[in-house]
This record gives sequence, C-alpha cells and structure tokens, in this order.
Amino acid sequence: MILEEVFQEVGVASLRYFPLANGRYEVKPGLYTLGTDFGNGQADQQVFQFDENFADYRSVKLRDRAERLEKYYQTCNYSDQLATAVSRLIVDRLTHEHPDRFHLQNLEDEFILNCTLTGEILHFDKALRLLNTTANPPYISALDALAAQIQEDVAVICRANDRDWLSAIHLCAPNYWSAEQKIGKTFAEIHSPVAGIERLNQRSSAIVNTMISRSAWVRFAWGLTTDTRLNHHPKPPPDISQADWQGRCFDPLNPRLYLRIERQVIWGLPDLDAALFTIRTYFRDCQTLDGEMREKLAEAISSMSSQSLVYKGLSESQQAILTWLKNP
Repeated sequence: MILEEVFQEVGVASLRYFPLANGRYEVKPGLYTLGTDFGNGQADQQVFQFDENFADYRSVKLRDRAERLEKYYQTCNYSDQLATAVSRLIVDRLTHEHPDRFHLQNLEDEFILNCTLTGEILHFDKALRLLNTTANPPYISALDALAAQIQEDVAVICRANDRDWLSAIHLCAPNYWSAEQKIGKTFAEIHSPVAGIERLNQRSSAIVNTMISRSAWVRFAWGLTTDTRLNHHPKPPPDISQADWQGRCFDPLNPRLYLRIERQVIWGLPDLDAALFTIRTYFRDCQTLDGEMREKLAEAISSMSSQSLVYKGLSESQQAILTWLKNP
C-alpha cells in the first residue's frame, strides 16, 4: 500500500498553524508549553506529527541523503551516552504518540523498531546503536535512521563548561541555512545572521538553560516563499540552477505566495546538559487565507525593519506583495 493511501485510510489531514495572528513580525523566543491548543487536537500534544504529506517529506529526505549525506547530517562532540539518550527519547515518543505506526520489540540482546509508514525494520543494540540497515545509501547511525522515519528535522544542543554548541543535526528541509555551516557553533553564533536577534543573543546563556532544564516547549517561526520546496539549502543540487532554486521571486502577474511555517519543539535532557530540538515545516497558500488573515499578514510584513526584509528576502517584493494581499 502506498503512503498516501495509508493516510487516506486513517483520515489524517495536513495540520494548520498561523503564528502571526497579532499582526507583528517579532524576533523573540515565543515559547509555549507543549500541548497548548492551536486548533489541531491531539496533534498539538505531540513532538512528532504525521499527515497526508508524509510521502513528500520522506522522498525529500531520501533524495537529500543520496545527493550527499554530509551536506544534511553533521555531528560534533556527540557522545555515545548522549546519542543513546536522544535515540531513546525519539523512539519513546514515536511509540507513545503513534503506536499504530511504530512498534518496538524488546528482545534479549536487541531492540527492533517496526516502522509501518516506510516499511523499514530497524535493529538496535541495547544502547540504541544501529545494528543493520537496508537503506541505500545505508544509514550510518541511529539518528540518521530515525530521522528518515519522520517529517521533522532534528538537532541536538549540548552544553559543557559554560559553553553550548550544536552537537548533532539532521537537516533535510533547511530554510536558507546549512548543517555544515552551523555544526559546532554556539546558540549565539548560529543565530547571529538573524536580523533583530541582538537582544536575544545577549540572553543566549539563559535561553539555552531554559531549553535544557525545562521540558517541553513549542515555538513557531515563519517567512514567505514563492514555492513549496522543502529543501532550500544555500547550495542547490548539481542538476538545478541557483535561479530556479531561489524560491523568493514574487511575480505580481503570476502571483504565487506561501507562508512557510516552522513548528519547533524543544525537549530538555537536563541529566546530560542537552536538549532535542525538532523543526517541522508547513506551508499555507496565501491565496486561501481569509480576509482577516491576509490583513494580519500584511500588517506583519509592514512592521518588518529594513534589515528584516533583507534577511527574509522581501526587500524587493514587499510593496508588490502588500498590494496583492490587499487586492487579490
């Protein structure tokens, strides 16, 4: 049975978020307790969300891995102990939140995870280290294998001796940033290109402490794009030109505009001075937004500083987009 048919049978529809209801563009933590009701029922309580678009996310991950795995998956000082804890957390959440899709067998000398959505059976030793794989190219770790079963991208933040760093990242749906460029960097270094981040970066130590010591949080980030391509790595694959890859060229004569929304979940691992960070990308066609939502979106775009417009790729198209939103 193909993946789309699986989701049609269980009636799972694409989830909907609109994180700019206040009509302002803001750079802030914006943390909500995981489980806060955003109108998506039980899914709002879950770390890992699945919907009818799973096949698209899965195909992107497989294509990215085949292109060059190191472009999308990196680790730095990622200890065996932490790797075990992260894998255990992911497996625990998947089997708890989606028992119909993930079945774990606890045998004498190994764990076996049956992933019904992909049809893959993953074998781990008792420390949740990957034992074998039939994937092509082969999975190289438990994190690599588990990330290929979900729609989220995943990252791990670590801290030691008063310094934090990005310890592991599996990023197949990047939004104009790169795993290779960010691995090993601190929270402040990772976010330094973000326009308006200066005040938050001054509190980076406190923010990282909150991420690690208290669980679990959800936050949202958003931007605008003119396509629904999940993978917007800064460097396109060899067979696609930079112009075709860009995704931020609004044409008022042929308007296509989408909200690109990231749902980010933070789950602290205080015993290991670390945290799991997930990123799930959603798209909303701006053509389908109701009048109030279009008005709030226009207000938020108008509230952006010139630096934020440049960072979001909107400096040249802001006025054209605002005109279109007001007169679709």
